[in-house]
Amino acid sequence: MTTHRPTQDTSEPAGDDKLAGLLAKLDAAITLLTDSLDFAKPGKLPRVLDTARRVLLQEGGAAAVEARARALEEAGVFLGSDWETPQYLVPSLTTHALKSADPHTVVIEALSELRLLAVAKGEYLHPLVSAEQAHHYLTQVMALNLWLLFGAPSEAERETQGRLAQIPRHLFHHLAERIGYEHIIDKLIEEIWRILQQRPIQVEPVKQMVTQIAICQANPAIDLGTSGQGADRLVSSLFGPTQACREDPGVDVYRGRLSSMDSAALQGEATGFARAMHDTGLVSAYHPVLLRHLLDHGDHLLAEALGLSSTGRDCLLCYRELVHALIRGGVHPATPQAAYGLALMLERGILYQPPVAPAMWRQLGLSLSEWSQQRLNLTFGDAISPRARLLEGVLCMLGQPLGVGQGNNPTCQSARALSMWAYNDPDYLLQMVAWAARDDEIIMHFEGMPLSSMASLSGVAQTLPMDLDPVSLIVVPHLDRIYAEMGRRCIGREGDPHRWVNPEFHGWWSGRGFRINVDVATGQLQDLDTFLRHFYASYHPYYNGNQPLIHPQPAGIAVTDSAARFIGWHAITVLRVSLDPNDVMRAYFFNPNNDSGQDWGDGIKVSTAGKGERFGESSLPFEQFASRLYIFHYDPLERGELAQITQEELDRVTGYVHRSWGADRIPPMGLQADAGQEPNGN
Repeated sequence: MTTHRPTQDTSEPAGDDKLAGLLAKLDAAITLLTDSLDFAKPGKLPRVLDTARRVLLQEGGAAAVEARARALEEAGVFLGSDWETPQYLVPSLTTHALKSADPHTVVIEALSELRLLAVAKGEYLHPLVSAEQAHHYLTQVMALNLWLLFGAPSEAERETQGRLAQIPRHLFHHLAERIGYEHIIDKLIEEIWRILQQRPIQVEPVKQMVTQIAICQANPAIDLGTSGQGADRLVSSLFGPTQACREDPGVDVYRGRLSSMDSAALQGEATGFARAMHDTGLVSAYHPVLLRHLLDHGDHLLAEALGLSSTGRDCLLCYRELVHALIRGGVHPATPQAAYGLALMLERGILYQPPVAPAMWRQLGLSLSEWSQQRLNLTFGDAISPRARLLEGVLCMLGQPLGVGQGNNPTCQSARALSMWAYNDPDYLLQMVAWAARDDEIIMHFEGMPLSSMASLSGVAQTLPMDLDPVSLIVVPHLDRIYAEMGRRCIGREGDPHRWVNPEFHGWWSGRGFRINVDVATGQLQDLDTFLRHFYASYHPYYNGNQPLIHPQPAGIAVTDSAARFIGWHAITVLRVSLDPNDVMRAYFFNPNNDSGQDWGDGIKVSTAGKGERFGESSLPFEQFASRLYIFHYDPLERGELAQITQEELDRVTGYVHRSWGADRIPPMGLQADAGQEPNGN
């Protein structure tokens, strides 16, 4: 039980002496916590947090705590809490923690940020998070909490937090000084554009960041100096893309303005909205107002407002009634991204596939189960009906199949499956959505035996995922359980279960041939040379008869951090292999991780734009990609001779493996030779 003695605060010396006295007490509390056994640490923790709170309220307190960040973590401050695994922290949740009325929550969040600052500045080599990851995280945290830098505590904060409200402000001023004020807005804008280049389905975090920039721009008390260049396009895309809504008048006023416009004015509005939407991937709440208005003004203007090419226009005209119904049912000011999803879906021409249009009509009238409605309302609010919210998700997934993210959940397999179906088999995806949302059950087959998502015991995720797009929110829990059940059916089989699970889970087009370069029993590398030659023969155009990849294929990679340290196994989709604009052979793939622009160490940096990528694709030079691959599928009936790649190239790929995730997996030389590998001396 924590007790507060305000008399101590008033009796302590002022200024530097006061801080020095508090730091001595903090050091003593840290030492006590360090020396305690794990079961006794919870009893010692309140003293550390209370003293840290008083330090953080002082001028220079944040810097002093940053210097003790490593000692605090090693003492066990974060033990058993969400902050114990910084690699999984979610930037958007910091706002809630920092606004908390609980002093311990505010303090431990502050301690966590200061720990990551020490990591980002290279003063603390953390075993779980790299300097680049820490810097990236802090950039996002500051972007989402700009109000702490530029605004005084609100009445609500003062009422709920009292003097505690000063701690987040001291913290963020220290973060800004260490990272650099001039870089915050510019870094934020750069970060927003980098994320938008990947065209994610979930753009709420980005919209929050853009809103923060708009607030800063509108505040005369904030001098951004020369920073903020390039922000206007982002802010206008959300709050004033066209002349008639330039000053952000509100949707009701804008609706009134539309009613008095002639065709030329409507044409100008349609062009402006379409340009803003396709430039950024963000959709203003005013855009659906225009689209709904244009339903009565001819399909030419509607096609213009969606920014359609001749392909999309033809699809719109062929399926006019369906498109109108989709706009009425799913495109509202509360679901603006549905407009972008609809436009891209029409551009893909998938409505021409015979089952898709009838399946979309079914989706429009789908009766959602009570559970599905509650899940959607709980996550997205009730500003719009759950059915409209799900329809927005369906349109976005069909329009942006490579924009699916797994959120902060270990469900990369399920996210990959949804993306693959949206990309390759859209009517199957729509069937899954109907089953999950209407029936609360999905039934798939594994080697001829039906598997029910309701009968399966549990999935990979321990809790129900919440930070997902509407379709994933409803479908992923079912897929996760089925995927786990398929894995359980493979217990006792020799080798990796993905050999049997992936084709049954993802679809018939997943190759039944399977290669893995890790011995499942020992975790050691095996047959690496043969594995690589086979992968080149199956996927590299120079070695497979210049045959492009026909269907997206599931694959597994060994993810590494920027220091090339092994992080874990991860599911991806190989999409295509081709020459980039600089004539470098690259593998283009889908990564269900929410942000695919990653540094995997040893000079391997995943590109998401500028190297011939389509929206949502990641890419690497072929040999770098091969060095992080540990599982791939192929058609066993295709030509099977191993690729005669040069020993020099083979050595380069093997070197990447041995310097990163394979460093401690190299088998003894004798075993290596027995496994069919040429000893290469590395």
